[in-house]
Amino acid sequence: MFRGAGSVLSFLTIIPASGRLDDAARHMYLFPAIGALVGLLAGSLAFGMSLFLDPLLVGVLVAAFIAVITGIHHADGLADFADGLMARGDRDHKLAVMKDASTGSAGTVGIVLYMAGLIAAVSLADGLDLLRAVLLSEILAKFSMVLMAGIGSSAAPGSNSLFLLAMKDKRRLAAASAIMLIPVIMLGGLEGLLMLGVAIALTLFLLGVSARSFGGVTGDVLGTSNELTRLACMVVFVSV
Repeated sequence: MFRGAGSVLSFLTIIPASGRLDDAARHMYLFPAIGALVGLLAGSLAFGMSLFLDPLLVGVLVAAFIAVITGIHHADGLADFADGLMARGDRDHKLAVMKDASTGSAGTVGIVLYMAGLIAAVSLADGLDLLRAVLLSEILAKFSMVLMAGIGSSAAPGSNSLFLLAMKDKRRLAAASAIMLIPVIMLGGLEGLLMLGVAIALTLFLLGVSARSFGGVTGDVLGTSNELTRLACMVVFVSV
C-alpha cells in the first residue's frame, strides 16, 4: 500500500517518492487521497495569503502553486487536447497532433483561458471558504480521472492503457468513490454535492467528445479532465 501511495504521489506531483508507473496505475483509486493532500497544501496557502494579500494576487499565486506542485503535468495534457480537438482530419491525424511535443495556437489559447478562469475563481473566495473550495476541487479533479478511466475505453496503446486496464476492476472505482465522498459530504455539504454533480457531468461530456474525436481516452484526455474539473468545481463553489 505504501509503495502504491508513493507511486501515485510521484505521478501526480513533483514530490519525490518511490514507485513505478504500473504501481501508480494499480493504485489509481488513491488519486482522490493525493488530491486531498495537494488541495490541503494549496488551500492552506490560499487561506493564509487571503488574510493579507489582494484577492487577485492570491488567485495568481495559488494557480502558480498548483501548476508547480503538479509539475504542469496535466496542464500540458489540456494544451494537447485542445490542439487535437481543433485539428482538422480523421482520428489518426488528431491523435498525431496530440502527440506532437510542440504546442499549437489552440493549446496556447486553452491554457491561457484556463489559467485566467482559475485565477478569477480563486480570487472570488476567501478565508476558510477558499480553503474548502481549493481542497474539494482538487479531490474531485483527481476523482474525475479515476471515473473516466473506470468507464472509458482507450483510444490508442500508451501509458493511459495501464490505468484504464487497472480500473476495469470496479472495486477500485468503489474505493476511490468512498475516499472522495467522505470529505465532499463532510466538508462540502450541499455545495460539495453540487460540485460532485458537475464533476461527473463534465467527465461524461469529455468522454463523449473524446470518443467522437479520438476514438476514446488518452493520457491527454485524462489530464484535461483533471484540469477542467478543478476549474468547474471552483466556479460552482464561488457561484452558489
